[in-house]
Amino acid sequence: MRFLPVNLTTLLVELDDLDQTLALFASLETDPVEGIEEIVPAARTLMIGFRAERLTAERLAGEIATRDLSARIAPSDQLVEIPVHYDGEDLADVAQLTGLSVEEVIRRHTESTFTVAFCGFAPGFGYLVGGDPALHVPRRQSPRTRIPAGSVALAGAFSGVYPQASPGGWQIIGTTLEKMWDLSRGPPALFQPGYRVRFFDLEKRTVAISTLATKVADAGPAEVSGGAVTLKVLAAPMPALFQDLGRFGKTGQGVSSSGALDRRALKAANRVVGNAAGTPCLEITLGGFSFEASGRTVMALTGAPCPISIRDASGRTIAAETYRPISLEPGDVVTLGHAPRGMRSYLSIRGGLTVEPVLGSASTDTLAFIGPDPVTAGTILTLQTATQSLGSVSLSEAPAFAFPASGEIVTLDVIMGPRSDWFTEAAITSFSGQLWQVTPQSNRVGIRLSGDIAIERKDKTELPSEGTATGAIQVPHSGQPVLFLADHPLTGGYPVIGTVAEYHLDLAGQIPVNAQIRFRPVTRFADVRPHVPDTKARPPRNK
Repeated sequence: MRFLPVNLTTLLVELDDLDQTLALFASLETDPVEGIEEIVPAARTLMIGFRAERLTAERLAGEIATRDLSARIAPSDQLVEIPVHYDGEDLADVAQLTGLSVEEVIRRHTESTFTVAFCGFAPGFGYLVGGDPALHVPRRQSPRTRIPAGSVALAGAFSGVYPQASPGGWQIIGTTLEKMWDLSRGPPALFQPGYRVRFFDLEKRTVAISTLATKVADAGPAEVSGGAVTLKVLAAPMPALFQDLGRFGKTGQGVSSSGALDRRALKAANRVVGNAAGTPCLEITLGGFSFEASGRTVMALTGAPCPISIRDASGRTIAAETYRPISLEPGDVVTLGHAPRGMRSYLSIRGGLTVEPVLGSASTDTLAFIGPDPVTAGTILTLQTATQSLGSVSLSEAPAFAFPASGEIVTLDVIMGPRSDWFTEAAITSFSGQLWQVTPQSNRVGIRLSGDIAIERKDKTELPSEGTATGAIQVPHSGQPVLFLADHPLTGGYPVIGTVAEYHLDLAGQIPVNAQIRFRPVTRFADVRPHVPDTKARPPRNK
């Protein structure tokens, strides 16, 4: 085993092959190490998050180093059959790469029985192994910005089906109408680890295709009880998103945590109005949001400092401050101006807004399309009526840091690893020695950066897909890095040169377009050395 640092509370365990990876995963599931919070299995690695107050990376490595990796996991009896139109735009390229005819590629793919090794990248995306070795092909050199949902694809030793439209670099050989991810199904992911999968060619086999999705009649807008206070959204230049502290424990379904990009601002917004710290808030990007309150309530706005104006029912307008409780009366119209600094503001309402959790969280994941719908103009939001858990409002909240403005330089601390050794010394120097421009293509998935000097890899070897943490700085073939934020894919296939320290993630979530980032390594890259406790009996101390 090899133990590689990811950040201050995450370790990457590299093994020889997928069998060892799954054996170690099974061992840790059966006999867990106290302090481990989450495990993300991948092709040849396990990414393990742990609680720093219970474990160190060295102690965790020591606990893992002695595990037996000889056990093999028996495949499930569950067989899933997937109908495919073999009409993929990369089918001819795959034939050329393999030296086979198109017909032979299709035959070998349909005659293979695959096994779901693990889930990652996106909810419902199962990495399938066990196919014909002749179909092992590299990813595309230039990933597509959009691959349609239902695309059947190959990459390395894996086959898979894209559950939704998303960027990706796999070779597309066909399409299917089967739904890989359906929240009306339990569990939502059609592919579960251990399941066996076979594909069949619809041109040669006529069957009734199951849609798997349970159709739910449109019930129309939810009814609002007569006494409930509501907020009518009047303007939302960019849709606001419900966010809380995140969606955890769903990595087995390929679901990452998501959650507020500035967690400290969200917690502060709730404390200002007396809510529990994790109560869902509205995350508002770049201001411009406006709403009318139907009744009396208390609001707060934290994060990016948007100017706040309130027009009452008589037409009088007053200004209000961020990080302070703001009383609202019936008919008050609240309008947020453009934030001169930062990117995201958090709107809380005393008692909280009524929102239906999805997989245990009210966070909206913009990559996975999981969570409440975006809040747009015309939306009616309803306040919770239960108030038994409310506390006192806080009058002492303040921003945790100075919010950056466009054109300013922001310094982010970086833990080097887990793949720093995939890059040349010159690349490591240019990574930390130059300023990186935040481009307009940035969003909640990640900050896309542009620099004068591309980061150069030592070679073009394919990296088997492995877990990626929030804050990971992934380097695609272009050499222009992407800093992953909360809605990033659970696994990725490009090397991560370093990971932003957890204490700077909130700051990263507030960096606006056209600001510049300087990465400051706070560690030198090195493998983590396992600490194995000495179990030999010690002689008693002299009294």
